[in-house]
Amino acid sequence: MPSLYAWLRRNPRLVDGALALLLIYPGGARLLVTLPFTLGMVVPIVFRRAYPAAAFAAVIAVGALQVLLLRRPIGADLSVLVVLYTLAAYRPRRISLRGLAICLAGAAVATWRWHPVHPVDGLYTVGVETALFGGPVLLAWLLGDSARWRRGYYQALEEKAARLERERDAQALVAAAAERTRIAREIHDVVAHNVSVMVVQADGAAFALDGSPQRAREALGAISATGRRALAEMRSLLGVLRDPASRDVDLAAGPELGPQPGIDELGELLGQARAAGLPVSLTVSGVPRPVPEGEALAVYRVVQESLTNVRKHAGPGATAAVSLGYAGEGLVIRVGDDGRGPGGAGPDGDGHGLTGMRERIELYGGSVRIGPRPGGGYEVVARLPLALEPA
Repeated sequence: MPSLYAWLRRNPRLVDGALALLLIYPGGARLLVTLPFTLGMVVPIVFRRAYPAAAFAAVIAVGALQVLLLRRPIGADLSVLVVLYTLAAYRPRRISLRGLAICLAGAAVATWRWHPVHPVDGLYTVGVETALFGGPVLLAWLLGDSARWRRGYYQALEEKAARLERERDAQALVAAAAERTRIAREIHDVVAHNVSVMVVQADGAAFALDGSPQRAREALGAISATGRRALAEMRSLLGVLRDPASRDVDLAAGPELGPQPGIDELGELLGQARAAGLPVSLTVSGVPRPVPEGEALAVYRVVQESLTNVRKHAGPGATAAVSLGYAGEGLVIRVGDDGRGPGGAGPDGDGHGLTGMRERIELYGGSVRIGPRPGGGYEVVARLPLALEPA
């Protein structure tokens, strides 16, 4: 049945042609007289969907001639109901109401023409016959108008569903782009910091290999520890991206995930920098307050990226200073160096570090300023407008 209905919808002209054949009523001896009127009223039925107003006008014109020239109705008069239904279903109501008025007036004229008033039955018979003619006309218009309203309602639902689907796809694309940016930022921060430490240690081991084997072994040990730490951080980051069913871990024990680093881990971060040969100090001013996890991670990554750039650009012998300033309006993070290199704590060569730093801070309504210091070197100043709670 659904396939038959679909086929009928794909071939409306055939359906209307079959309906037109059903409306052809053989008139016996009167066939030659009624045939022109019959054809004139049923042929427009075939084209009623494509041209509803034109089909209605053609049927009404032929019907008017029939009322004037013939003395009784014919089977093809039902075409008036079909084209009125089509007009109400496919055209605006203001147009179909005019068609309804024309059909009702035509019903009254046909009643008067085919059944003139007699003194015996009088206006009662005329009223009954007019109702019999006009009732189907009114019913056909109501059915067509209802079909038009339902079609418009379903079309609005389909358009709304399509619009919601497009919005959903657009939101999914935006969310995916934002997630890719966040993942790229995290991977950059983890890889750039640890790899820069390993490069510095490897260079030191190469210089100390002949003259100081002990220092070379210490540097190689630091490289090994830093590499393991980088792998652990990468494993933790990529673990949340995998499908749990595809992880090569014990699902019963759960993935080995840890909390994201924050302000409390800055001491360990600075220890790594010192072990890599970069003298760095930490200063805290104001009263330390609890910082939300997201903002704490942003602080950690800003310091991490800044120290990475100091090692890459500040040159040999440079020192760095990290300060955290707690105030009523928020937290100020400063990372500066006294290097004479081309970049200092400024952006790395490809700009991803500075971009990620700004994105992290601006995500929480803060700002980042970077530039040379008056006495030499570079400085990164990040401000976070935190609603700091009392300690």
